[in-house]
Amino acid sequence: MARKNKDTATPGEATPAKVKKQRWYHQVWSAYQMTREYDPAVTWVMLGWFVGIVAVAFVIGLLWGHPVYMLILGVPFGALAAMFNLTRRAERAAYGRIEGQPGASRSALGTIRRGWTFDEEPVAFDPRTKDAVFRGIGRHGIVLVTEGPSHRVKKLVDAEKRRINRVLPNVPVTVIECGEGEGQVPLSKIARTVQKLKPSLTKPEVAEILKRLKALGTTRLPIPKGVDPMRARPDRKGMRGR
Repeated sequence: MARKNKDTATPGEATPAKVKKQRWYHQVWSAYQMTREYDPAVTWVMLGWFVGIVAVAFVIGLLWGHPVYMLILGVPFGALAAMFNLTRRAERAAYGRIEGQPGASRSALGTIRRGWTFDEEPVAFDPRTKDAVFRGIGRHGIVLVTEGPSHRVKKLVDAEKRRINRVLPNVPVTVIECGEGEGQVPLSKIARTVQKLKPSLTKPEVAEILKRLKALGTTRLPIPKGVDPMRARPDRKGMRGR
C-alpha cells in the first residue's frame, strides 16, 4: 500500500494553515511601534537610559581600574532599563488610546487575570450620554465600575443596587467611579484599585452569587476591540529571551 505523502493534500481536502510563531523580538517591536505613535519621545528616552547607564558603568570602571569589564556589564543593564521604560510607556500609551471610549474601563478590567469575574456588557447604560455601569464579582463581593460624571451615573448605580439587593440583600456592593474627576479613579489605576479590595467571601459563596446574578441580565454595549492594555504591552518573558 502506497504511503501517503504528508506534504501533499488530496483533491478537495483543505490544507491547514501553519500558524507562524511570534518571536519575542517581534512582540517588542510591535509594542515599540504602538508606543511611538502615541509617544514620539519614547525612542530618545530609551536611548537616553541605555547610554546613561552604560556611561555610568564605564566611569565606575575607570575609577575602579576595570573599564572594559564594567562596560560589558553596563550594556545588559542599560538594555534592561530601556526595556523597562518601554514597558511602562507602552502601558500608558495603551490606556491613552482607549481613554474616553465607551467600555474603556471594561477593557482595563480585562487585565485582571484571576479572582474577579466581570460581565462583558454593562449592567446599566444610558444611550444618550453613553454613561455605563460594569459589574464584577469576587471574594470582596460585588463591585460596580462606572463610566461618566458622578452626578449622572448616580441614578444608574442606585437602580443597579436595588436590583442586586432584591436578589442578594446581604452581599457587600462597592462602587468605583472611573474618570479624572474628583473622587474618581483614573483608567490606568482602575484594575489595581479593584485588586486591592480585601476579600470577605468564600469561593463557594462567590459561585452562588454568580448563579443568582445571571438572572439579572445585562445591557448590550460593544467594547472597544483590539485595545486591551494587557495585550498592548511587550511580553516580559519574551524580553527575557524565554
